Amino acid sequence: MKKITLSTLLLLWSTWVLSQTSPVLQAKLDQQAKDIEPKLIEWRRYFHQNPELSNREFKTGARIAEQLRSLGMEVQYPVAKTGVVALLKGGKPGPVVALRADIDALPVTERSSFPFASKERSTFNGIETGVMHACGHDGHMSILLGVAEILSRNKADLKGTIKFIFQPAEEGAPPGEEGGAYLMIKEGVLDNPKVDVIFGLHLQSLVPLGTVAYRPEGLMASVDNVNIKVKGRGAHGATPWDSVDPIVVSSEIILGLQTIVSRQTELTKAAAVVTIGSMHAGIRRNIIPEEAILEGTIRTFDADMQKKVHEKIRTTATKIAESAGATAEVGIDVLYPVTYNHVALTEQMAPSLRRAAGANNAKVISPVTMAEDFSFYQQKVPGLFFFVGAYPSDMKLTAQPTHHTADFMIDERCLVIGVKSLLALTTDYMYAKK
Repeated sequence: MKKITLSTLLLLWSTWVLSQTSPVLQAKLDQQAKDIEPKLIEWRRYFHQNPELSNREFKTGARIAEQLRSLGMEVQYPVAKTGVVALLKGGKPGPVVALRADIDALPVTERSSFPFASKERSTFNGIETGVMHACGHDGHMSILLGVAEILSRNKADLKGTIKFIFQPAEEGAPPGEEGGAYLMIKEGVLDNPKVDVIFGLHLQSLVPLGTVAYRPEGLMASVDNVNIKVKGRGAHGATPWDSVDPIVVSSEIILGLQTIVSRQTELTKAAAVVTIGSMHAGIRRNIIPEEAILEGTIRTFDADMQKKVHEKIRTTATKIAESAGATAEVGIDVLYPVTYNHVALTEQMAPSLRRAAGANNAKVISPVTMAEDFSFYQQKVPGLFFFVGAYPSDMKLTAQPTHHTADFMIDERCLVIGVKSLLALTTDYMYAKK
């Protein structure tokens, strides 16, 4: 006889409870999601054509605030520099559900022939660049605006309050500035009224259209920056024996760091990544410089593993440098924690995702090594973050439209699925909550 676990009982219970919500309301919301598709596409194309970099989303925030005010909501703008927060009170008492979308674009020059392609230009880190919604945030905004419009039409049927969070700087604030989810929380976005639960989604260009993907526990990795300064002794390139060559030492450090994941980390528990993405040293071919700078990224899915990887990076770099008569200064900046889906909440709401996408289209997936600052909200309140497939499976492409690239694209039919998913999660949670 198969043992029935607590999680199985919870899943059965949640399925039964959610089946008691109003089928009339469910059908009405699903139909309104289909009917609003032309607006979703219009909004998405506007935001795509008018992208703005992190903490510079001035037109974007103003446009969102204007739309939300037109729905009769209580709107705060600006929040955390350029963000928008709106409150919709339902006709009946109940929990406070937060829904979040990110609104910033990336310093990427678009390479597409769409009539709504971005032509925007800006400066990033002192370099002139194009600006593009190369990660789907334009779609996230349009989805959440669609959810806001539909729920505002049906507020008399809602059991609780919805807080709509349009967050800037998910891709990271400019150097020397605060921003993103961290600053939103710091400025009180989860209070007044206090949020009980938060839901968020990400369009995923490598997941097929029609699919919703999720998992309990760690969905996306934590991300940390690592900077290593190797100091040696300079010399003429013709007499390397007079030097302590920081370039050679840096090369040995880079190779040594590869053993942290391959030989020193228990990968059966969770994955990890240590990547050195840039190395800067010297200005002339026949001069051995005095120092070299290494810059990299760290990805982990477990807090204890994250701590151990940090310790091993410091030990590996400093000891290799010491063995060569050089020194290594290691700095690690902790950026985003693991995007960790609350286990009980995820199991409770899985039937909502299956209903929104279709029983065979909601899938549990393996974790991915990208990161998301939605994770900061999940450290404060139970949260569920999931992917909505946006890969245009019926289009003939020469390559998949990878995120953060000039060729990124989505199939706009994914927008309705995103709206249906957030509507289902919101109302099902409200009606299930006692």
